[in-house]
Amino acid sequence: MSAGRRLLLLRHGRTAWNADGRVQGQLDPPLDALGAMQSRAAAAAVAPLRPDVLLSSDLLRALAGAEQVSELTGLPVRAEPGLREVCVGRWEGLTRAEARRAFPGEYAAWQRGEDVRRGGGETYEEVGARAAKVVLVAAEELPELGLAVAVTHGGTIRALTGVLLELPPRQWWRLAAIGNCCWTVLAEGRGGWRLIEHGVRPPGVTDLETPPRPAWPPLPTAPDVEPQGDNHNPG
Repeated sequence: MSAGRRLLLLRHGRTAWNADGRVQGQLDPPLDALGAMQSRAAAAAVAPLRPDVLLSSDLLRALAGAEQVSELTGLPVRAEPGLREVCVGRWEGLTRAEARRAFPGEYAAWQRGEDVRRGGGETYEEVGARAAKVVLVAAEELPELGLAVAVTHGGTIRALTGVLLELPPRQWWRLAAIGNCCWTVLAEGRGGWRLIEHGVRPPGVTDLETPPRPAWPPLPTAPDVEPQGDNHNPG
């Protein structure tokens, strides 16, 4: 294990289901036109960081973004089922309003910030555990100050970040939901993983509704040694 390793967790671009507020979970709608544009812009921001390893969820909306990064960096994409979005079972394909009507008890618990197993699917704690296995294996391969990029999903990023920061699952809701093609960066310090950036919108990425958020502070080259039921629909 080399010192100063870094992880960049990039959420996929927009899909039509994102735009409609429909829960995707592990269903597999592709990027829409805006999502494809977001993915190209995000890849252009990631490539100059010179990543050493490129991982992706094996769902199409994440793979499409990882392939954009691959084209610019020459890195092969490792498609990993362990980086999929949280499975929410019978919620998948529903809007929030439909899920609230169909599963009022689960919906109310989710809104309270409880790590409820929605629709017979997974808990966030389970998602964090499976995703951490993937990225920590990849991190072992990194050189000193090396960077691994993982293109994945909003719920997975939240859960994985919570695991790496060793936060109790009941506190993971404090990590805000992140937008399409925004990233979270963690860096290895003397006492473990540290959160460097969270929910940053890379230069050139837009959702056409809010102005782009600058990627600040910049990703360091040598790091020193809302409830779960917020406005993030799993996807």
